[in-house]
Amino acid sequence: MNEPTGDGPLSGLLVADLSRVLAGPYATMLLADLGAEVIKVESPTGDDTRTWSPPTRGDQATYFLSVNRNKRSVALDLADPGDLEAARELTRRADVVIENFKPGGLERFGLDYASVSADNSGVVYASISGFGSGAGAAIPGYDLMVQAMSGLMSLTGDPDGPPFRAGISVFDVITGMHAAIGILSAVHERTRSGRGQHVEVDLLSSALSGLVNQSGAYAAGGTVPYRMGNAHPSLFPYEPLPAADGDIIVIAGNDAQFARLCEALGRPDLVGDPRFAHNQDRTANRGELRPHLVEALGARTKAEWFDTLIGAGVACAPINTVDEGVAFADSLGLTPVVEAGEGEAAVPGIRNPIRLSRSRARYTYPPPRLDEHSAQIRAWLGGAGGDDGTEEDDRG
Repeated sequence: MNEPTGDGPLSGLLVADLSRVLAGPYATMLLADLGAEVIKVESPTGDDTRTWSPPTRGDQATYFLSVNRNKRSVALDLADPGDLEAARELTRRADVVIENFKPGGLERFGLDYASVSADNSGVVYASISGFGSGAGAAIPGYDLMVQAMSGLMSLTGDPDGPPFRAGISVFDVITGMHAAIGILSAVHERTRSGRGQHVEVDLLSSALSGLVNQSGAYAAGGTVPYRMGNAHPSLFPYEPLPAADGDIIVIAGNDAQFARLCEALGRPDLVGDPRFAHNQDRTANRGELRPHLVEALGARTKAEWFDTLIGAGVACAPINTVDEGVAFADSLGLTPVVEAGEGEAAVPGIRNPIRLSRSRARYTYPPPRLDEHSAQIRAWLGGAGGDDGTEEDDRG
């Protein structure tokens, strides 16, 4: 294995990825797509998500495949002295180390920030936890817990129904993005100071930030938001409304958009009604406005209304399944599905959403098999290694 080379804006950046499951691997995949050399360090049993199935592609879990392309895998048993030395040598050489062990869990291996930075003063060391490294350090960090404890579930679902989780591990993804932003910020600062630093992100803080206007309503206004189903607390219309053959999302984000909506629906009279003149009025009187909109929309199908409303400059959308969403993005020329690797080994996945005008994302390597690159990585690290075994799982 050679020193990191290749294309991409992050080419030359070596990342030692000691993370697993979703937040960390998502962050490192984003970096890898943009050219960073990511070495995924796994326990001998592998990343948990290798066994999170169904669904699968062949014998591999699609969960794992979705966040691990463009990486090389080496399995290291940190309880084995030779493997531990290999891990330490990797962190000595790395520009970036990212981990999601339980806070303090790497100290006994000498792989915590203090130990690694003592040998590698320029390292950017990112730690991901569920609830921070202080009083919440002992609490396990699962996305569903954070959806519950942050308040998101209290906002999701029908007003009279039970709270619901989001359909994805939304805060793992947001935390992964925050980790990537923090890492790149520290790497940029290092160009001035010549020094690395410790980047810490946690799921709960990312969740509260990600609740944006809802958490902001409490922080700035003392308002505790509540479940409203598909309704928006500050806008109307901004929700699904029934057309002749099913629901369509209809949005009027300002007064001009509402005027265009009413014109397209054949109800220009609604614009002049003082109950609906401004957004605050429409929101306060949504119960009186909604029947007028439903009656007008019932005259045509959702596909017909989509063409009509988009043509009139009104925001609207069908409620697609995931396959329909991918197909729609493809119809717009966004090419949402890419293949990582070549030939029979190539694995389809979703495109990196970042598009740079000069520096393209790369899709060089398919997600690795467990320990697939052990020989080349160990040789590059100087032959350090040991017998396989099973380390105690101390990750958060």
